[in-house]
Amino acid sequence: MTEHTVRSFSADLEELSGDIARMGGLAEDALSDAIQSIATRDPLLAAGVVARDPQIDTMQVEIEKKILRLLALRQPLARDLRQTISGLKIAYELERIGDLAKSIAKRTKVLDGAEPTGAFKGVARMGRLVVAQLKRVLDAYSALETDAATSVWTRDEEVDEHYTSLFREVLTYMMEDPRMISSCTHLLFVAKNLERVGDHCTNIAEEVHFLVTGETLTTERPKVDVFTSK
Repeated sequence: MTEHTVRSFSADLEELSGDIARMGGLAEDALSDAIQSIATRDPLLAAGVVARDPQIDTMQVEIEKKILRLLALRQPLARDLRQTISGLKIAYELERIGDLAKSIAKRTKVLDGAEPTGAFKGVARMGRLVVAQLKRVLDAYSALETDAATSVWTRDEEVDEHYTSLFREVLTYMMEDPRMISSCTHLLFVAKNLERVGDHCTNIAEEVHFLVTGETLTTERPKVDVFTSK
């Protein structure tokens, strides 16, 4: 491979990393706005999240096209191959996070006028934790920092614990006042989507670890069972 070709390939990989970082920023903004729209029951903010989702979808498609071109023309090996394949997988995870943010935002309309309860604050707290996880893992990807990525991976248990606590709290509200069943059901949906976003963050963390080290995280991911944990 000539020096010119090496420089050109390096530029392609840098462009790919930049594209993923920008896509990650869009997903992070969408998730943050979706959580805020639920907490404040702001339909305009929610509508903005829904309207921006196609931009995230389009970025995934464009990134996939670039990666397929890189694989076909450059035939990367070793670290370069890991960077290319990890980019493909991370773009998928970010697209799913964007979809979950959109689904959360769509609940704003049905929750408009719902009686404020501690459950709304619980969702907001869980949301802030998940947004922080997403930001941390995106920073780990940009810096190629395995320790930060592993920290996100291990803290997934904290997200699960928040979900378990919130699940029980919301069930209590539903049992005490049947009129709250509808709004609480929607809040449970939101909480479950946030828990799923946490899982996508840990998937990205695993990809960052593999990209940098060439090794997979072999220990079992810590999880909390909502039905058995105390």
